[in-house]
Amino acid sequence: MKKNVLSCLIGAALLTAPVLVRAQFPSLPGGGQQRPAAIPGTSSDASPRGNAKLTGTIVDSTSNKPVEFASIALISAQTKKPIDGTVADDKGKFTLNKLPEGDFQLLISFVGYRNKTISSVKLNRKGDVDLGTVKLGADVRTLKEVEVVGQASLVEEKVDRLVYNADRDITAKGGDATDVMRKVPLLSVDLDGNVSLRGSSNVRVLINNKPSTIVASSVADALKQIPADMIKTVEVITSPSAKYDAEGSAGIINIITKKNTLQGFTLNVDSGIGNRGANLALNGNLRTGKMGFNLGGFGRANYNVHGTFANTQQTLSKNGPITTEQTADTRNNGVFGQYTLGWDYDISKNSSITASLRYGARNNIQYQDNFLTKTSGATYFPVYNSRNVQTKDLSGTVDANIDYTRTFKPQQELSFSTQFSRNNRNNDFTADILSSADFATISARQQNLNNSYNQESTIQADYQTPIGKNQQIEFGGKGIFRQVESAFSYNYGVGTGGFQSDPSRAGNTLNYDQSIGAGYVAYTLTTKNKYTIKAGTRYEHTTINANYSQNQPGEQGGAAGQDLGIPSYSNFVPSVNISKTLKGGKTVKLAYNRRLQRPGIQFLNPNINAANPTNITQGNPLLSPELTDNYELSTSAYVKSVYLNVSLFARQTNNSITSVRDTVTSSVGQVNNPALAQVIRTTYLNIGRESAYGTNVFGNATLFSKWQVGGGVDLYYAYLTNNDASSIYQATNSGWVISGRVFTNLTLKNGWGVQGFGFFRGKQVQLQGYQGGFGFYSLGVKKDLKDKRGSFGIAGENFFNHPFTVRSESSSPIFTQNSITSLYNAGVRVNFSYKFGKLSFDAPQRKRGRSVENDDVKGGEGGGDQPQQQQPAQGGNRRPR
Repeated sequence: MKKNVLSCLIGAALLTAPVLVRAQFPSLPGGGQQRPAAIPGTSSDASPRGNAKLTGTIVDSTSNKPVEFASIALISAQTKKPIDGTVADDKGKFTLNKLPEGDFQLLISFVGYRNKTISSVKLNRKGDVDLGTVKLGADVRTLKEVEVVGQASLVEEKVDRLVYNADRDITAKGGDATDVMRKVPLLSVDLDGNVSLRGSSNVRVLINNKPSTIVASSVADALKQIPADMIKTVEVITSPSAKYDAEGSAGIINIITKKNTLQGFTLNVDSGIGNRGANLALNGNLRTGKMGFNLGGFGRANYNVHGTFANTQQTLSKNGPITTEQTADTRNNGVFGQYTLGWDYDISKNSSITASLRYGARNNIQYQDNFLTKTSGATYFPVYNSRNVQTKDLSGTVDANIDYTRTFKPQQELSFSTQFSRNNRNNDFTADILSSADFATISARQQNLNNSYNQESTIQADYQTPIGKNQQIEFGGKGIFRQVESAFSYNYGVGTGGFQSDPSRAGNTLNYDQSIGAGYVAYTLTTKNKYTIKAGTRYEHTTINANYSQNQPGEQGGAAGQDLGIPSYSNFVPSVNISKTLKGGKTVKLAYNRRLQRPGIQFLNPNINAANPTNITQGNPLLSPELTDNYELSTSAYVKSVYLNVSLFARQTNNSITSVRDTVTSSVGQVNNPALAQVIRTTYLNIGRESAYGTNVFGNATLFSKWQVGGGVDLYYAYLTNNDASSIYQATNSGWVISGRVFTNLTLKNGWGVQGFGFFRGKQVQLQGYQGGFGFYSLGVKKDLKDKRGSFGIAGENFFNHPFTVRSESSSPIFTQNSITSLYNAGVRVNFSYKFGKLSFDAPQRKRGRSVENDDVKGGEGGGDQPQQQQPAQGGNRRPR
């Protein structure tokens, strides 16, 4: 055997010595057929031998891949002393020959894994005993650098991503994915649920490695439909490889939900009730033999969410400045649901097929009561207008997919994936305009109906294969066929009468079809001196066919039934990731990637939303994609029981899609108030350039094996500039942006646990102003029932905020605006969960197949796999080379 392999094995034996001394059996070099010559405390060659034979294969319980050179000890059931032993070969197989008859125990151990004891092994003369596949679970210790702990970390770092273990968060019970996202390092979530990564809202969100049209329509809406109780982990991928779609300028967020593929049947019941909402979830799993089923349903209701709104703005008109002051009381009610049916089948040992069907619904209703507007100008006395506004946001999403995976050998895999996804959405508002005589009688009514859908069909093929022992190549192709439609109309009514079409504002329908063809290749090299280099490139070609169904007059632009003339475009998006493993578990990473960001439906939608008649919003179907270059340097290390991660990053985006404000003269909102003709409009443009330079620092420590504390700070300098020829859009803004989070988790006796969390975000720099900062905090207590079959707990959030206030302002040469939003969101909720049924742990570990990942659309405002031998997780299997 080569000298370097022998040295590594001896090193592994020394590291595992404290564990193996207890069994009186040291780790030994050698293959699976090699018998130690003389082991203290075991039989020598002169001892009586038998004719029994014992074989088996040792694999990792998670990856199902061989655990090379694991130590095996055969221990007498009577004397508790080892009588024989060996070491598994490079395929995890081991064999013990010429064994005596009797009852024995088998101890299996290796660095980074928990010891495995098989308590009853009976040997006799009748034949060989084959234990089959024996799985080792990863240990929670990092040798030398980290003390043994009794709980998993909330945050872990892997080779290409940060992982937040949401299932360890007891304060998120009864919440949704928005509550979880606020606690994930590098992420920031605003009051509306829009997510940003390192200050950029251009983030692609996947659910179980799959896209969904609900995310394409609005990331904030999608997060509200995902119950926090069902989230296992959140993965933040800041430098995706070429395998991922080019979309998502800042990176990719992958939400992994809880799955259960063990043998047997279970039914989980999760419920909660509080002063702001209630939830109920049922999740059943059935697995028998090679086939498994999952059926789950979740419902959540929000209520008693009150607040206030205040806005002051000034615009310039030909008759001088117009000043507008507004106030309103707000309240929100919502019902959310998600239902999933999953199926999987192991065709053979090396191939499997999975399918799933998911339906999600979101019915959210917002009210603005006593919405009072005071408008004054140089040429007229103040004019008062009052209205009550109801806004409905109703949506339903269907996702269906079928995935097939064929594994030829470790790291050599072929997969085919298909997916169909469709989101139907109604975003309507109705305004009752009150008489200025008493502000109680309805004098007129306004209505805007906007029905839209976003439909995607995707086919994808991927192949990866190793080249030698330290290289890997991946390549694949993909086609995405997307159809988007937005139909909008405007109605009016007199008094409390029915609605009729508004002749001053014509409705229309935008048809927006997009086809994307993509191919990629990625190459990975792992060197002997612990460098890992992964480089790749991706090519994407996009064609767009967009048109209005009829003439689009006046301020909305366009032509009757004609193509909008959006040209096709092609992009190469390279990526390079380099990592170096240092002594003591330290790592250093350097990454560069280029990302592409296409506009989503909420940016394209030309519908005019005038729920607030002095502040209207309208999309821009002529937007082009933006292109971003990302640079990152990061390092992580364990210092005793403290994990520390520090990264520096730079991001530059050209043609950035950004919201801008201007003023327009519009007929919208002129009922009983001609002064409302001059309004502020929010739309979207491709501005000149957006840059960000900053750092992320995150730390996590485990104290006394029971108490975890951690936190982090995100700091960056933002610079935005617009090169638009129009003086009203020309602007430049810059400034520092800071956010941070802190958490603590204490495990007590008898199943009790306490967890606290706090988050703050400073003001956000925008092209024409800033959005105010805010903070969240929560505290929860949980008690596990006997055998952990269930739990109950109580959690509170923002209990000192009354109200919770955010201030924002924006300005340009033609307007100024200041707004204050206040929310009475202090809440408390009680949670209860229980598990029925029974599982067995002898089912074969299924390999997760690849799946469709459409990472290519810019969502709401607001990588890749590595070969096994590249960089093991801390405390994992450091494979000898």
